[in-house]
This record gives sequence, structure tokens and C-alpha cells, in this order.
Amino acid sequence: MTAVAQKPMVAETRTEPGGSWAAVWALALFESRRLLTRVPVLLAFALYLGWTVWRGDKAWGDFPALQDADRATQGTPLLVGLAVLLSVNHAALRSHRHGTDAHFAVLVLPPWRRTAARALSALAAALVTAVCVAVQFGREALRPGAVGHGSVAELLVGPLTVLLFGLLGLLVAGLVRSALVAPLLIVFCLFLFVASTGTGDGGTQWLMPVVGEASTNTLPTDLIGRPAASHALYLTGLALSLGLLALLVTGGRKPVLLAALAGALALTTVGATGQSGGVPPALAKARERASVHPEQVQTCVRRDGSTYCAYPEWEPRVAEWARVVAGVRSLAGGAAHERPVVVRQRVDARYGLSGDAALESLKRPYEVTVGTQWGGNRVPEFSAAVAAVLIAGDEETATSICDGRIVPVMWLAVGWESEPLDALRRVRLNDTITGSDSVLQPTNGLFMTEAQTQVLRDLLDLPRGEATARVKAHWAELTAPGVTAAGAARLLDLPAPEGEDKCL
Repeated sequence: MTAVAQKPMVAETRTEPGGSWAAVWALALFESRRLLTRVPVLLAFALYLGWTVWRGDKAWGDFPALQDADRATQGTPLLVGLAVLLSVNHAALRSHRHGTDAHFAVLVLPPWRRTAARALSALAAALVTAVCVAVQFGREALRPGAVGHGSVAELLVGPLTVLLFGLLGLLVAGLVRSALVAPLLIVFCLFLFVASTGTGDGGTQWLMPVVGEASTNTLPTDLIGRPAASHALYLTGLALSLGLLALLVTGGRKPVLLAALAGALALTTVGATGQSGGVPPALAKARERASVHPEQVQTCVRRDGSTYCAYPEWEPRVAEWARVVAGVRSLAGGAAHERPVVVRQRVDARYGLSGDAALESLKRPYEVTVGTQWGGNRVPEFSAAVAAVLIAGDEETATSICDGRIVPVMWLAVGWESEPLDALRRVRLNDTITGSDSVLQPTNGLFMTEAQTQVLRDLLDLPRGEATARVKAHWAELTAPGVTAAGAARLLDLPAPEGEDKCL
């Protein structure tokens, strides 16, 4: 017999370029789908969308300033980010909870690549957040009354916050194999956020993902001075650093990842340094000029004899101001019916968005202040300012009105509205239409006694044409200094008021 030599059988192996990364992408797709369908994440997105829709339906949302609308997209994604932190951490600990860690040693993907897949799932959640942010801001930008300019860097904060929290949850899962750590971390993050809210413009405040402001001032875009670009760079570098650390902890390729981590840390440092600087001298000077001498940076136009001066971004708002002035003047009698006014837009930008100082009343004849916000309560507040100036002559004198002249002032302020009682409620400090209360204006406000409120209510109960005729027929007497609420009621042929008629 002839012996046949047999060669040992060798298993044929085939290396497919990118095959392992194809598996990473496949796992990332699975993890992304699973993450986005987790109950905490779904609930967080539902609350995000519900809150956004509810806020968007408010009356003052019809006239947004886009430099405020971009920052308004930052707060709610914090909730989504915390939900993503919990869910990514939970997914990373899945095999540990089920006791299957040893089985993954025989799979194609090493642990660090599985970590990369989960990091990509956090990126998917951030991209979904970016879509929500774009829709939220786009809705405001498309409103007919929108003014100003948004910032891409401000809009990136929400998605970057979600990515940052997701990668933080992933890193913590690699460091501590316990499901209790993520909830404790969420509580700690909430504590830090609450503790940092409203702490001013210090550099340490900008180490937080979202930096709120202490006031609700709306400033011209070029006077805001927030280091938005540097902050977005800081968040990007910090998120990359957390993700790369998570890969290193789970056994990634040390040389490549270490080099990438060094680059991410450098990016974080550059962003942190850029956002920690103070107010540049040029910005401080521009703020001072726009606050103290607004006429030097404003454009003025004339409509129906009156002059309207606005900062450049608010020029489209002139038509709305003119509509209110026309409504107020239509109810006035005597010379006030044709009296031209100067409407001057004013803002105190000297302290940036952290300032909340009230605007001082002007002494200039027939000049009225209007703010940078519009819609909702701002409309009757401006209307009351116009009415007071038409009767008193200037804002400073108007604030000292403490007699029955308040009745024609408030008649002019709300009588032209389709729902005058609603406008009266919105212009008063305590949202009341009975008793005494303060009346809000863009500058210092007025005060209505109980008797004055009663006379105005009786006047508003009359048909508008009849009430207007009575006011115009006795205009000189009604607007004379010293007239009482009872005297105004007698002139208007209304019941004598029974309430208190003393100013505070």
C-alpha cells in the first residue's frame, strides 16, 4: 500500500477591510433605536415638546426677539440629557446586570468598540435634540413679528448638552459597575445647576453646560456679549474628552486614543479660556452709548405726524407702535387728539443681560419710552405711557398724577382695545380690575385708587361711541389738575364712586 501524505487542514480566514467597524455601526444602530425608545427618553422628549408648544402659544410669543429665542432652546434639553445619561449608563451595564460579561469575550467586537457604538447612540439622541431645537427656533423665526438675529453657537448648546450627559453616563459605567451611580449623578447635576443659576457673569458660571441670565432684558444682538462660540467649543471638547476617556477605560488603543484625548482636552481648554474673559472695552463703550445716548445709534421715521425712533433690529416694529398711538389719540379730546409724540426705544444695556435696572422717566415734552419687548402685557403698558404723556406733557410729570386725571388716562390706554377690561387687568400689577392697584409702564408706573377704578369701570360699561363723546365733551375739565374721581364721575354723568380715593 502506498501511504498518502495528508497535509494538516488550515482554517481559511478572510479579512474584510472595515468589517469590525461595520459591526460597530450595526450595533450603534441597534443601541440608538433602543435608547430612543426607552421610557425615560420618550418621556423627556414628550415633556420637551409639550413645554415648547405651550410656551409658543403665549401672546408675547407673537413678537419674539430671535436673540432671546435661541437661548430659550437651551433649558429643556437638560431634561433630555439627564434621561439620556440614565439610559446610556443602563445600557452599558446591561451585560453586567445579566451576568453575561464573560460571553462577550468570544465576540468579534472588543469592549472598547462596543463602548464606541454606545457613544454613537448618545450622538443619535443629540441629533434628535438638534432637530427639535431647529424646529423650536424656526417656529419663532417664521413669525411675522420676529426681529433680531439668532446665534448658531447658542442653538448648539442644547444638543451638545445631551451628548455631554450621554457620554458622562457611558464613562461612569466603565468606571463603576453599579446601577446606583447614575441616579446619584443626576441628583448631583441638578444640584450644581440650581446652585449656579443666577450667579452673575463670573467665569466659573460658564463651566456649566447651560448658562442662564438673571434678568429678562432683551438687548440688541451686538450688545449681548455672551461668549457663545467659545462655550460651544468648550462643550464640544468636554464631550469628546468624556467619550475618549470611556474608550480608554474599556481598553481602547492607547496611542491613538491618547493623542485624540490630548486634542480634545486642548479644545476644551481653548473654549474655557475664551469664555472666561471679561467684557471687552469696545463692547462696554457700545453698551454705554446705546443706553445713555440711544439717538446716536437709532433710526427715526415719521408716521401720522409722530416720530418713531428704534434700534436697527426693531425698525419693523414701528408699525405696531404707530397702531397703538393711533388708537390712544382717537379717543382723546382737545389738542391731544392731534398731538404728535416722539416714541423713543430705550434699554439699559450697561450691565448686559445680568442687569435689571428700571428705566428712568423722561422730562422731554411729549416723548414716550418703548422697550425692546412687545406683545402680551407690553402693549397696554406702552398704551398707558402714551396716554399719560398726552395728558401730562412728559413722562416725569405723568408719574406724579394722583387725582382724577387717571380716569381719562386709563380710558385712553384701554378704551380702544377690543377687550378693554382684559387690557386693564393685564396693565395692573396684581392683575385686578377692582380696588386700588399700580399701573405698569415702560418707565415708572402710575397708581389707581379704588374710586378711580370704579369710575373707569362704569365708563367702560358704556357703548364706546357714547363714552368717547362724553370724555371729549368734558376733556378740559377731566384733564385739569386737581380733579377728583367724584368730580370725573359727575362730569361723565356716572354714579358717584364709593371707594377710597387716596393715593399711596
